[in-house]
Amino acid sequence: MKTLLINKKNFFLKNVLSYLLFLGPALIFYITFLLIPVIVGMGYSLTDWNGLNPNYNFVGLENFIEAVTEDKHFLNSIFFTMKYVVVIVVLQNVIALLFAALICSRCRTKSFFKVMYFMPNMISLIIGSYVWQFIFKKVTWEIADKTIFTFLGQAWLGNPNMAFWAIVIVSLWTGVGYTTIIYIAAIEGVPQALKEASWIDGAGKVVTFFRITLPMIMYAITINLFLTLNGAFKNFDQIYGLTGGGPGRATQVMSLNIYEEAFSNFFRYGYANAKAIILFLFVLIVTLIQIRMTKRKEVNG
Repeated sequence: MKTLLINKKNFFLKNVLSYLLFLGPALIFYITFLLIPVIVGMGYSLTDWNGLNPNYNFVGLENFIEAVTEDKHFLNSIFFTMKYVVVIVVLQNVIALLFAALICSRCRTKSFFKVMYFMPNMISLIIGSYVWQFIFKKVTWEIADKTIFTFLGQAWLGNPNMAFWAIVIVSLWTGVGYTTIIYIAAIEGVPQALKEASWIDGAGKVVTFFRITLPMIMYAITINLFLTLNGAFKNFDQIYGLTGGGPGRATQVMSLNIYEEAFSNFFRYGYANAKAIILFLFVLIVTLIQIRMTKRKEVNG
C-alpha cells in the first residue's frame, strides 16, 4: 500500500514538473508583460501621475468620475466605439459565414479562395491602413472620374459619415478572411451523412444549412463572436493609420482617446489608465454576456 502511494505521489510530482516546464516560459512572459502592468496600471489610475514626475498624489476615483461625467470627448468615443463594434461584429460574421458556405460548396477552387481571403491578414495593419488611405484619397477619385462609378468620388476621409464606413471597409477587408477560415473548418467538420439525410427528406441546400449546419457550428460562432468583439473594441492601428481619429475627433475610438490622453497632448498617465480600466470593463462585460448567450444556444443546438 505504501509503495502504491509513493508511486502515485512520484507520478503526480513528475506531471506537475512537466507541466511547469512546458508552461513556465509562457507563464513568465504573461505575468511579466501583461499581468504585472495591468495591476500597476490599476494603481496608477487612482493617482494624478503625469508619467515623469516621481511625486504624485492619490486622487481615488476622481479620474473615473471625470471620465464618465465631464470628458465629452471620451463619452463621444464610447458611443462611436459601440457603434463600430456592433457594425463590425454583425457584418464580419455574416459575410465570413456566407463566404465559408460558398467556398465549401466548391471543391476544385476551395484552396485558392482560402488563400485569397486570408492574404490581407499577412499584411501589417498599419501598413494596410496607409495603403487604403492612399486608395481613398487618390484611387477612388480617379475611378470615379474615368468610369461610371461616380459615387466613389467622395471625401471618404474628410466626411465624418463616410470616414466611418471607410474604417468599416478596411476592417472587414482585414478581418473577414481570418473569420472565414474558422467557419470553413467548422462547416467541413459537419458529418456529410446528416446533410445527405436532410436532402433525401426533401430539404434544399438553404434549409439544410440553417437546420443542420448552422446549429452544429455554433461553437465556431461563439469563437468568432468573441474574437471580433475583442478585436473591434481594441482596434487602434487601422483607425490611427487611416483617419487618426478625424476629421476632428469624429472617428476617435476609446483606445485612440486613451493614447491621446497619455502620449499625444496631455501626458495625464493616471487619467489615461483610468480610461483604460473603463475600456477593460466594457470588453469584459460585453464578452461575458456574448459567451453566455451563444454557449446556451450551442448546448441547445
